[in-house]
Amino acid sequence: MIEHEDSVLAWVAGYVDTLGFIALFGLFTAHVTGNFVLIGAEAAGVGQGVLLKLLAFPSFIAGIALSSVMFKFMERRYAMHAPSGLYVLQAVLLISFLVTGVIATPIQDSSASIVLLCGVLGTMAMGVQNARGRLLQTVGLPNTVMTGNVTQTVLDLIELIHRGTGGGHGQQVMGRLKSTLAAMGGFAIGAICGAMAYVRFSFIAISLPVAVLLVLAWKSRAVAQGAARSE
Repeated sequence: MIEHEDSVLAWVAGYVDTLGFIALFGLFTAHVTGNFVLIGAEAAGVGQGVLLKLLAFPSFIAGIALSSVMFKFMERRYAMHAPSGLYVLQAVLLISFLVTGVIATPIQDSSASIVLLCGVLGTMAMGVQNARGRLLQTVGLPNTVMTGNVTQTVLDLIELIHRGTGGGHGQQVMGRLKSTLAAMGGFAIGAICGAMAYVRFSFIAISLPVAVLLVLAWKSRAVAQGAARSE
């Protein structure tokens, strides 16, 4: 795994999730839990854009399914490039998110077809990111939702206070805590960057996480090629 990959991906998730929330009537693209809450608010007559949120769930599933099908295909024929292929797939979906967002701007009607398509593509892109760790079967931190990371941070802090940092166990807990805090920091910084970039550049701001994903794809491919040469 590329060093600090979880933190970088957490930055991407925070960036895209916040941008989508601001641009698309409170839509959460990186996870579906928040959209269920917003659907409940709409049912009570205090929300907006319910169709956009309803489409988020099947869109998220479609992103996961698409990434799984592509990964299994590449794993059979181009195994070396399968991990980088997931980055490229997510980048392509985010580019589509960008293009449809630009076309839809100014966004005024949450039920307009182009707005719905924009939300679908953004959610699919983040479905790919959610599926990545499971497809690669890597031991990493959640990088799209921070609830579990906050929980683990508190537990680790209490554990260190209780048992200290000495010994193998203490060092393991300390290492995990540092990684978790880095991912949480990445998400928070990404959220701030996404909000500020959207206010200034609208959907063109999505080009930044796209560039980050393409760099990660290039590095992932280079690592795979280096590992293949050393065998």
